[in-house]
Amino acid sequence: VQLQASGGGSVQAGGSLTLSCEASGRTSNNGAVAWIRQAPGKERESVAAVNLRGGRLFYADSVKGRFTISKDRGRNTVYLQMNSLKPEDTAVYYCAARENRVVVLMPPDTWGYWGQGTQVTVSS
Repeated sequence: VQLQASGGGSVQAGGSLTLSCEASGRTSNNGAVAWIRQAPGKERESVAAVNLRGGRLFYADSVKGRFTISKDRGRNTVYLQMNSLKPEDTAVYYCAARENRVVVLMPPDTWGYWGQGTQVTVSS
């Protein structure tokens, strides 16, 4: 599985961005896709995930109500709509995938496939 993330950029606090993660190669219909971020000097943090079959969604408390993860199976793409952005959302955002569905938002080291990161910078 190859993952291609895009859509990062710089915005002011309160602004919005949408990240895209396009999958190619041998993808699993029973898997899941997550967005994971890493802020400077901090550990990686899983922020959202979606099961590809069933569509169950998962969010970290830090982004709940502000971020929305969605999928377009026809385009093999998962999106992360980020609203009401805060300076603390500044990070490199990665999309990641696994071959099995999840029942909770799994930590970063449990995702087997990773795309390259895309930088999100939120200024105050």
